[in-house]
Amino acid sequence: MAGSNEFPFQAVPSSERRGPIVMGLLWITMVTAFPTVLAGFQWYKDGFTLWQVVGCCLLSCLMLLAYVIPSAQMGARTGQTYTGLSRTVFGKWGSRLVTVNLIWMFVAFYGLTALFMAEAIQDSFHLHGSLMWLTAAFAVLMAFNNFFGFKGVANFARYFAAPVLICWMLYTFFKAVTSCPDAILFQPSHKPFTLALSTISSFVIGFAVWGNEADYWRFSKPQLKSTVPPLAIALALGMVMFPVTGWILAKLTGITDYAAATTVMSTYSFGGVALIGVIVLGASYFACNDSNLFGSAYAFENLKKLSHKSCVCIIAVLGAIVGVWLALSGSAKSLEMIASLNAVILPTPTVIMICEWALCNLVFRTLGRFGERIPEFDELPSVRLPATIALFVAIGTGLATSGVIPGTESMKVGIPSVLTWLVSAAVYIPLRMIEYRQTVKDQRVVLENVFSRGAAVEVSDR
Repeated sequence: MAGSNEFPFQAVPSSERRGPIVMGLLWITMVTAFPTVLAGFQWYKDGFTLWQVVGCCLLSCLMLLAYVIPSAQMGARTGQTYTGLSRTVFGKWGSRLVTVNLIWMFVAFYGLTALFMAEAIQDSFHLHGSLMWLTAAFAVLMAFNNFFGFKGVANFARYFAAPVLICWMLYTFFKAVTSCPDAILFQPSHKPFTLALSTISSFVIGFAVWGNEADYWRFSKPQLKSTVPPLAIALALGMVMFPVTGWILAKLTGITDYAAATTVMSTYSFGGVALIGVIVLGASYFACNDSNLFGSAYAFENLKKLSHKSCVCIIAVLGAIVGVWLALSGSAKSLEMIASLNAVILPTPTVIMICEWALCNLVFRTLGRFGERIPEFDELPSVRLPATIALFVAIGTGLATSGVIPGTESMKVGIPSVLTWLVSAAVYIPLRMIEYRQTVKDQRVVLENVFSRGAAVEVSDR
């Protein structure tokens, strides 16, 4: 089968599973990046206090864990891919819709990350060449590790990117904290906590959630101890320490402009040595795009059975095109919008699949184990109505309340991503129960007809 070395349509065997240290190091590179520091600068500019930032980051991480732990466990226990599992739940065209959504979203992130890397190189070495060509070059170069499959992605994170990022995080965080005056701790708040939570959680969840966690954690051992500690530690490092560091530096310097904050952070962390800054940022951005490309290549294989390397090439070229386009439209605004869309569009199918997984284990035990095998498209109905209806209702709710659509800013309420996930579960579970009861009823009628015909044949023979 095409791409069988990465097991796209079968469970990952136990011999290919990694332990919590390797998976944790990989996940650190997936939730940690330079923009999370810059988010702290923005939150200081928005008027949020240090305690609001700390509290909202922690609450956002707890909400993320409530989603990502079962998502990771679903991947680890079934060993199947995100798009493969979607076939059973969404049907033929529903699965293709889920797949296309993942591809375009990850390609957007891929192009944006390549743009960040190009901007870092240009700013660090004061280059005056074309940003578009530099972005395209990095988009192609960032595909290298994926030609070695999950092993290439995991080894880059394990032996280079994660150690570099951990050292950078700890050094910068403790340097900022020890420079922080005590008065900051008692600074009064002039913005309501609900506004702070809505703003901060939208970024934290949108940036740190992947949606297709199953694609990565299917390579993990299926115990809770192999998933929960790595996930919690990675989020604490990447989505609490880094934003807090950015906020403190904004307070100490008074700088909140995006470009100026980048320069301040680079000087503060790297002592103005451009090469060190490029190495650290390169570790972060290359590792992040490793995961973006790995997940989108898997998704592409769900549409067309090509080799993993062929899918990597196609996605890398698409990412280069998107990166060039984003270079013309402004990266900061692009990050905010893509993160908001990501938190709504990609995790919602996962929540629906988690519901199906739970129902199969608790209620639908006669239907067999969820994810035991990945069916071919010709075995599936065109759509599975409960999942498809839940998906459209939930995503519609999320888009309407997230404020990303022009004209819907007044409808923004609460935490759109969490609201979307709750709506998807609330719609899917009762619809799926109704479908299941009807299926059982139909099966009973069929069996009764079979028995009746058998009895009639027996009587006529006599």
